[in-house]
Amino acid sequence: MALLLEPLETASLSLANRLVMPPMATAKAKPDGKVSQALLDYYDDKSRGGYIGLIIIEHSFISPEGKAHHNQLSVAEDSVTEGLKKLAIVIHHNGSKAVMEISHAGCQAEEEVTSAAVVGPSAVVNPRRGNIPRELTVAEIAKIVQAFHDAAVRVKKAGFDGVEIHAAHGYLLNQFLSHLTNKREDEYGGSLSNRIRIHLEVIKAVRAAVGEAYPVLMRLGASDLTEGGMTIADSQMAAREFEKAGVEILDISGGFCGYIVPGLSGQGFFAPLSEAIKKAVSVPVILTGGITEAQAAEKLLAEGKADLIGVGRAILHDSKWAQKAVESLSEQEA
Repeated sequence: MALLLEPLETASLSLANRLVMPPMATAKAKPDGKVSQALLDYYDDKSRGGYIGLIIIEHSFISPEGKAHHNQLSVAEDSVTEGLKKLAIVIHHNGSKAVMEISHAGCQAEEEVTSAAVVGPSAVVNPRRGNIPRELTVAEIAKIVQAFHDAAVRVKKAGFDGVEIHAAHGYLLNQFLSHLTNKREDEYGGSLSNRIRIHLEVIKAVRAAVGEAYPVLMRLGASDLTEGGMTIADSQMAAREFEKAGVEILDISGGFCGYIVPGLSGQGFFAPLSEAIKKAVSVPVILTGGITEAQAAEKLLAEGKADLIGVGRAILHDSKWAQKAVESLSEQEA
């Protein structure tokens, strides 16, 4: 994964090598979570030509009770590995690097999908869904940490270039960090150090699974943008600890506010968040959020808002967006 992780020389890389396709749920997996032909075709189409330096595969559930929706991709059992290998091969053949995002939905899950009780850090109302989960026991938290470990083993065996831990958009790790959903009074609640305890345990477990030389990323919901929720100051402190623990790239998005925020618009609307996190850490930071113009991406990089640019919806709607962007910038430089 040298394109993106050679020591912070990202400023000298071309846009193609600083362009990231962030994880976007397609619901194209088979009902059991295995890779389908439709999923292979989708990523083949998006990665063709190698104009995107890094493609982060959509959030994939680490255990059945952590599944977020029907036809979500699975990394929950060894039987999925062969299909994941095919997915990695398709993307590599087209010239891009590939990372898999692994997640547990926590109280964002639905019993109708998982056939299991919905769980979370505390038995309080989920501000996004309105449901009240059952509070996880410490023993259950340990099992979730182990599930992240096992999922990371499968990601590496499948041939991906790295693994991303999902801690944004109101999913389980975001739920532990946010005051909105974490009202625990044990070692996993209260202070910031307690609220990120599970994150640090997951990072340690994932690192043990993949080794020291394998890239570990984290998608961090850097603010809930909601009264009483997680603040950017919280996330700056947390990000420093995640870097110390071994996270090599921080992929910045929203917390309980999600990835589309009413009232936030424009090119790179999460730039204030990524810029703040970038000031707190020395590892590369990815910025996403409403970026549809190549010139805007270049400007955000030049202004130091981030080290890498994530373009999601524009590529979703136009598979040749990255090619057009790179070619247009090349013409301007000629």
